[in-house]
Amino acid sequence: MNADPLELQKFSDLAHRWWDPTSEFRPLHEINPLRLEWINARVPLAGKTVADIGCGGGILAESMAKKGAQVTGIDLSEKALKVADLHSLESGVAVRYELISAEELAAREAARYDIVTCMEMLEHVPDPAAVVRACATLVKPGGHVFFSTINRNLKAYAFAVIGAEYLLRLLPKGTHEYAKFITPAELAQFIRNAGLTLETLKGITYNPLTKIYSLNRDTDVNYLVACTRPA
Repeated sequence: MNADPLELQKFSDLAHRWWDPTSEFRPLHEINPLRLEWINARVPLAGKTVADIGCGGGILAESMAKKGAQVTGIDLSEKALKVADLHSLESGVAVRYELISAEELAAREAARYDIVTCMEMLEHVPDPAAVVRACATLVKPGGHVFFSTINRNLKAYAFAVIGAEYLLRLLPKGTHEYAKFITPAELAQFIRNAGLTLETLKGITYNPLTKIYSLNRDTDVNYLVACTRPA
């Protein structure tokens, strides 16, 4: 299975804090409106079928469902999915959650979804290219796939590891492994090899003075990628 047991355990141990906006998941809560609106601006979510790969506790999945999408969220952390299910019941926002890998879902539900999202996950799996291929299989011809991950360079190490985990303490120590970071060129190659067309890249930056995240052209650290599957 394309999963790292230590990575799964890391997030499972924190799962009960997933929906606490002051917890270790605060950055996810703060960037979620940005990535949600970026996706929705490119492809209106209302009425669309969406697969959220590596959904965790369901922050993005629920927000897309609120926009009117029919969302399936998958993850390999049973504890995270239980938290996601419980929050869905409490909020009244319907999301279908399932404990299954991207590759297994792709084998079962090929070309079923209008949109596939895979956010903050690729840098946590042993074979990110396999996940990209699974996403390409899941999306319908003419459909859209969105990824987000972390660049691999000195600046990314300084900001995403030293800064975020040790200095600003935005994330728990050990959240990220620098060697698993993925450059835009590498991700672009995965995308092309999977038969997808890369449409655009967008950067996400954090200002430690204002404590505000923003979307811009700076892809040096965190970045988003929009792709399409040729019709």
